[in-house]
Amino acid sequence: MKIELIDKKKVILNTGKSKKEIHPFWLRERVAESEHLDPGTQQRLFDPATMNFKIDIDEANIDGDFLNIKFNDGINSKYEIKKLSSEFSGTDNEINSIEKVQWDCNFKNFRYFKFNDSFFDSKEMYEMLETFYKYGFVIIKNIPTNNNFLIQFGNSIGSVKRTNFGEYFDVKSKPNPNDLAYTALHLTPHTDNPYRNPLPPCIQILHCIENEVSGGYSTLVDGFTVTEFLKKNKPEYYDILSSVKVRFRFIDKDVVLESWSELIHLDKNKNFKSVRFSTRLDYVPILEKKELDLYYEARKYLSDLYNSDNYRIEFKLMPGDLMMMDNHRLLHGRTAFNPNEGKRFLQGCYLDFDSTEGKLRHLKRKFQIN
Repeated sequence: MKIELIDKKKVILNTGKSKKEIHPFWLRERVAESEHLDPGTQQRLFDPATMNFKIDIDEANIDGDFLNIKFNDGINSKYEIKKLSSEFSGTDNEINSIEKVQWDCNFKNFRYFKFNDSFFDSKEMYEMLETFYKYGFVIIKNIPTNNNFLIQFGNSIGSVKRTNFGEYFDVKSKPNPNDLAYTALHLTPHTDNPYRNPLPPCIQILHCIENEVSGGYSTLVDGFTVTEFLKKNKPEYYDILSSVKVRFRFIDKDVVLESWSELIHLDKNKNFKSVRFSTRLDYVPILEKKELDLYYEARKYLSDLYNSDNYRIEFKLMPGDLMMMDNHRLLHGRTAFNPNEGKRFLQGCYLDFDSTEGKLRHLKRKFQIN
């Protein structure tokens, strides 16, 4: 994309495929000088909704990487061309420019990060968040294991999301659990809280406090990789799993939670957005028998992919290890363990994406990362 001028009166956006005039008022309401924009909050010091939107450009010129404009209401302003052009993509370039990297069982050399006292506002934190968006998870070592430190960690990025499980939850084997996570059983690949309306928690944090057992390995599967494979190789399965909404339901003595969603959720452009998968909690609606035959066949095939050794990575979280994972992209699980061998104790909590997105934008600005 590039900016062009016509008669120094009209500002044109050239995408390479088409040219269109940028509305003068669109430019006028983006004036960024200190008398128009608060330098701290970046909030406007004027209300464009109350202004006459029939603004014209008296004169415009391009000076290197900047566009200078004189408006007919007496306001002059200077714009960074790259920033103007990025707004026309219609997406969050700072986040979407981090391309998702597909991975499978051969993904061995993922980077571990190490916590220190200055980690929260460091360039390494930016690199950690960038890695999270690429692969859907990160592991940070040396996290303090006392005083529920995962809450401090989560709130250093954004705000911990409270659910009916509390601000945080203890993952350990216990009697009469309200979720199979609180047992010593093998857990197949799944996403957490698919029954939440409108959306499940975006990010899950799991912090290992104690791990004395020989089993209890953590497992991860990249739902993005698996569903892209399905899209290419079994389009009829992909189509039905991304179009039929199923009911997810959670019940305990205090609450009944319910939501409807496709197992593969697509965005408005029919591209991958998220997965929900927890076959102990889903209920397929009544469909025609032929359609249900296809649906059950497709779900079985998808489940086999998720459970395949070809896509799963397996590792053991040790005390001080903290894993942050994208609950909309990854499926996680656990191998069985024997609680008689010793203690296995993890703590967990949830965050929303605005937490990591906001922190990443702040650090990108702080370290002037292009």
